[in-house]
Amino acid sequence: MIRTLLFLALTLSAPGEDAPVSFSRDVAPILRRNCQGCHRPGKTKGELDVTTFAALLKGGKHGDTIKPGAPGESELVEQISGDEPAMPPEGEPLIAEEIARIERWIAQGAKDDTPPPGELTPAAPVYRLLPAVVSLAWSPDAAILAVAGTGEVVLHSGDGERIVGRLLGTAPRIESIAFSADGKLLAACGGAPSEFGEIQLWNVAEQKLVRTIRTSRDSVFGVSFSPDATRVAIGCADKLVRAFDVATGAEVMKCDNHIDWVFATAFAKDGARVVSASRDKAVKLIELASGRLIDDINRPREPVLSLARHPKEDWVAYGSDAGAVRLHRIEPRGGRLAEGDDKENSFIREFERLKGAVQALAFSADGETLAVASVGGEWRTFKTSDGKRLAGSKEPGAPIYAVACDPEGRWIATSGVEGKVRLWEAKTGAPVRAFDAVPLALERLATSPP
Repeated sequence: MIRTLLFLALTLSAPGEDAPVSFSRDVAPILRRNCQGCHRPGKTKGELDVTTFAALLKGGKHGDTIKPGAPGESELVEQISGDEPAMPPEGEPLIAEEIARIERWIAQGAKDDTPPPGELTPAAPVYRLLPAVVSLAWSPDAAILAVAGTGEVVLHSGDGERIVGRLLGTAPRIESIAFSADGKLLAACGGAPSEFGEIQLWNVAEQKLVRTIRTSRDSVFGVSFSPDATRVAIGCADKLVRAFDVATGAEVMKCDNHIDWVFATAFAKDGARVVSASRDKAVKLIELASGRLIDDINRPREPVLSLARHPKEDWVAYGSDAGAVRLHRIEPRGGRLAEGDDKENSFIREFERLKGAVQALAFSADGETLAVASVGGEWRTFKTSDGKRLAGSKEPGAPIYAVACDPEGRWIATSGVEGKVRLWEAKTGAPVRAFDAVPLALERLATSPP
């Protein structure tokens, strides 16, 4: 059934026999669906990478994969054709229309029409169902609540009453968003899994894309600004921590001391050090100028998924996949730990454990409150100074992936798998309002139940 629907979709959208076949629109999606599982950076079976035109043209260990103008002499066509095609080795073979489209593209000269990063003007997504929301951020003046959508950032008014803008990028996934301290810039990071990582830098007032930074070969996470907004840092699925110059987009730091995916970053107050959190259970302190590891901040216990820096102190809170939330000073522990040594000079306190992985946490603007949310469907606020619980949801709900604190101290915003943003009174935890994270298509709204 799925292949039948795919065939119909391809047939309806297929270019005519004599019409030019586009690599980026017509061929690359076929390769992405059927070939990139085995032929991508990090898993180049036969030394072949098909994730970009340049890599495909380069070929693999058996030589050229395509011969422009001659589909019958192209190794790619031979491998995907016939009664029992060699590729893909598992799963269903390509359907006739997919093969024909690749053949026509090669016959027409196998031209590359991949748009350079930042030059593609994407169409606004049309939502018929609400997508899961993985990141929220309030602007420092509380005027805008930014919400990560599908390949875009949706800007809501700070009170959630209306949508005031949509920032449409080229990356299909947005994993993290953050405002600069002065509110002039918004950074969004994400990318396309197994293809590329991307950072987008937006001028908030003009809602204009200032710069796109492509990096890594997979999605990137946990974007953060330096205090002076001259640098941005990210964590990567390739286990690296990277930092970039905001003005030029140049990479200025790369640290390879993690041994698993890095999900979050934060700058120390002086901007000269970066904190990173990883699934390898470590929270690391890195020197920005050199990329040198200064020390681990924590004693590794559980995979770390989220991170938030205190707005006034050099403290950082982190959340784990086991529901733990801990607060540490951003400073070395006084030397590397020997096995079995529990010394944690930077440790301040642990907060009440939540049910489910802690995907998000955020400090209030004054730093006196820490908001925490988990996939167990609950959120809580704690007093930073002593760890006392202040407010929270009365009953667990749908998994929560994102939380933000209103800079004016009025509300807590949460969102997650259900695709709605919910505002709660910061002091009492009482619900204020709920609204759709993204604009739903009119036909979907007309048929939705009340």
